[in-house]
Amino acid sequence: MDKFVVIDLETTGHSAVKDDKIIEIGIVVIEGNAITDNFSTLLNPEKPIPPFISNLTGIMDKDVKGAPTFQEKANEIIDIFRDGYLIAHNVPFDLGFLNTELSKNGFKPLSNPVLDTVELSRILYPKSPSFKLGQLAEFLEISHNDPHRALSDAYVTAKLFLLLKEKLETMPFETIDHLLKLEKMFKSDLYQLFNERYEALAFSTNEPEHITSYRGLAFKHIPEPQDIQEEADRSFGDFLDAVYEENGSMKQHMKNYEKRNGQREMSETIYDAFQLHKHSLIEAETGTGKSLAYLLPAVYDAKKTKHRIVISTHTTQLQSQLLDEEIPLIQKLTPFPFRAALLKGKSHYISLEKFERTLNFEQTDNYDIALTKAMILVWLTETETGDIDEIHLPASGYPFYKRVATDSEGYIDPYSPWFAHSYYQKARRRAQKADIVITNHALLCTDMFNDYQFLPAYDKVIIDEAHHLEETASRHYGLKLDYVNMQFILNQIGTAEETKSLGRILAKHSYDSKELPLEKWDDIFAKTKYELDDLFHFLFQYVVNRQRKNKSLSDIGRTQYRFEADKEDPDSWNSLLEMVTRLTFFLRDLIHILAIIEQYFEKSEVLDKFDKDEFKLNTQLLQSFIDRMEQLFLTENEIDQIKWIEAETLSARNAVYLYSEPTDISNLLANDFFEKKQSVILTSATLTMKNSFTYIQKRLGLSADRLLTKKINSPFYYDEQLQLMVPNDFPDIKHGDLEHFIYATCEAILSLAEITSGRMLVLFTSYDMLRKSYRLLKETMDTTKYVLIAQGISSGSRTRLKKNFQTFEQAILLGTSSFWEGVDIPGDDLSCLMIVRLPFQPPDHPIYEAKSNYLKEEGKNAFFELSLPNAVIRFKQGFGRLIRSSNDRGIVFVCDARIIKARYGKYFTESIPSVPITFESTHHIMEKAKEWF
Repeated sequence: MDKFVVIDLETTGHSAVKDDKIIEIGIVVIEGNAITDNFSTLLNPEKPIPPFISNLTGIMDKDVKGAPTFQEKANEIIDIFRDGYLIAHNVPFDLGFLNTELSKNGFKPLSNPVLDTVELSRILYPKSPSFKLGQLAEFLEISHNDPHRALSDAYVTAKLFLLLKEKLETMPFETIDHLLKLEKMFKSDLYQLFNERYEALAFSTNEPEHITSYRGLAFKHIPEPQDIQEEADRSFGDFLDAVYEENGSMKQHMKNYEKRNGQREMSETIYDAFQLHKHSLIEAETGTGKSLAYLLPAVYDAKKTKHRIVISTHTTQLQSQLLDEEIPLIQKLTPFPFRAALLKGKSHYISLEKFERTLNFEQTDNYDIALTKAMILVWLTETETGDIDEIHLPASGYPFYKRVATDSEGYIDPYSPWFAHSYYQKARRRAQKADIVITNHALLCTDMFNDYQFLPAYDKVIIDEAHHLEETASRHYGLKLDYVNMQFILNQIGTAEETKSLGRILAKHSYDSKELPLEKWDDIFAKTKYELDDLFHFLFQYVVNRQRKNKSLSDIGRTQYRFEADKEDPDSWNSLLEMVTRLTFFLRDLIHILAIIEQYFEKSEVLDKFDKDEFKLNTQLLQSFIDRMEQLFLTENEIDQIKWIEAETLSARNAVYLYSEPTDISNLLANDFFEKKQSVILTSATLTMKNSFTYIQKRLGLSADRLLTKKINSPFYYDEQLQLMVPNDFPDIKHGDLEHFIYATCEAILSLAEITSGRMLVLFTSYDMLRKSYRLLKETMDTTKYVLIAQGISSGSRTRLKKNFQTFEQAILLGTSSFWEGVDIPGDDLSCLMIVRLPFQPPDHPIYEAKSNYLKEEGKNAFFELSLPNAVIRFKQGFGRLIRSSNDRGIVFVCDARIIKARYGKYFTESIPSVPITFESTHHIMEKAKEWF
């Protein structure tokens, strides 16, 4: 069959079953790898088109008034599909609508073989940032002139399919062989496409040059890095002149280059700290260009001293930006070659050895795992890193990936071919040979608290996004335990009869069942799972009862309860400790039985490396449960710890998470990090409060005698680019007027949206308030005019919500938590930022509450030492979302009058760049905003 018919529909809604109708159909025919025909028609749905659909597609009621009905065009449509594959981007939607209409009109449903370009794109383009048609078109550079019109979308889908066929022609034999074995699990009828490629390759000896294969697995060949001997041969001042000055390399290699004095100042401060073996805190405001400013002295010093420098970021987004954009630019700017490498923790890298084993020795039991395996197979022919963050697996593909990640593989013999092919080992070798090693705060802290065994040795480090270091270090020094993860791991080990970890090992080897305590294993395994259920149900109920008693039970889903053994209800707490002790005994019994089974097989010498790794990993995981439960409940900790329980009150009765963190991380950081390193540079756009570094210095344990501090001001003209507006007539939440406050907020959102044509980002401090505001806005706003996007309500990740916001002409984006930082929406896409409340931590948050008590015991003011500085830094992060370039212009509207009226308000206003502030009635502010725009 060599005919492929691509279809796209526009409809009045998402559900044919609920009587939504087709309003436009577009069909494109492909024969012999070329588009040969097309068909398009509007259809009269004989019902009104919803405004949202008209807004999206541009199709109005008047356009379909004289159009034919589906009944009149059905025969023509059926005829086009004769003897062809049916292709659509999301087949269930288009074919579902088409067949529903055919059945309703007395025609037989279509039964053509189908190809879904969403599924095929996921398999063949696993690195695509999204699998929506528009984003795929952008990724593959397919022109898409008229999105959300049927024929245009059908043409784009047809071009996409031709590219997918082309891509398939590049796949090596081993990859196709595995894809054919998985094919029956897919929703598309892919056998013919895969088999044609398989047969073409079966007798071919032409292997693609860039592909290596081992044990039936094909992957991209990655050459080992070569040494670069050349070093910096000039003074640092001359080096900076050659880069920054009027005719320097920056001007030659950067479009629209504008000299920024602060950038050079920052480079010089960092180099001074390196030379003096001092640490440094540098606040570099938005627009400084801090990445380039710190990379230049880092590269120069690494080459001059022949000692690598580590750069750590909080987000993978900044890591990618450094590696893909900033490092290639620096390589053009500097006169000497250097090498940079990225190193993450083991869990990020796939183990080829483990993956090959699951492909060849395990059944694929569900669709998501089949799709995950297929995506990984294709990705292996492209990836140079083996870093799973490069692709977006289906949600339930991640548990499968965990089983084939490098941290699950145990010991590899350095002489084994798998060791030579290991992505993690290659990443380590690249890092060993690199001048600059880029990593993340998580691995930096893991390394720090594990005697520096994960990163290559270093004396100097630059920490970007440094306002997150305290939080990350605390989390890594503490621990987490939760029901879902414990249950998942137990299920992965399984009973003797199941085809899970233990069952798979038993099934491979012959044994005398009388000599193995398998019945005992199954019995204790069942008891362990029962005790686990019982313990977490008890914890759930305990937290709910205590929070009810304290009148602090949240109605929004998650409640947090800090526990201190000496302050708990003695009877309940003793019952809890008995349950924890019982569970640890059962877990110890399981470890003991695993050891007996392993020793039995060891005597016969039948266990292979994988079996041994599996026993070792399972023992470690069970032991880690015991260790963590003992630390949380049964033993005294050397360091003062905050311990708390979080429960999802609207979820299952065992959705419980246990945490602990040190009350004060500063001494640990001082002794384990700052004392041991020559120079630590900490930089961020938000480190100071009222131009003082005192707060962050204390929190991180930095001693003044080895510290340089520097504040680099933004090159932007904030006083001309931005207005800060605060209404003086909003209801006061303090007096319990929350509903009226939300109503006033929503009114202000709608009024400002009129002035700025949408293009608004609204930042909330609580999801509950965001949700209530969303509901009210939905009821009162003109949904044909504005698109309302809300974090946690609209589907998609933060990046996806941001892209959707930028796609629509007039959109309002409501965000909380993660939207306060790291979201860049430059230019006209964002004209107004609304901050609903000043971002203070809730006083009953376990970490805040414990740290407050700790400070009070030391005779300090917890509000001024902890709560206020945290809120100011968070506020600065939010404030920084609006002005991202010298051309941006906008309004920051703060609904919270405390910023002006409270005695601490000046800490907020004096911690941001100097801008005009208006404190007037809402009506007056709206008039002023109209004038200003």
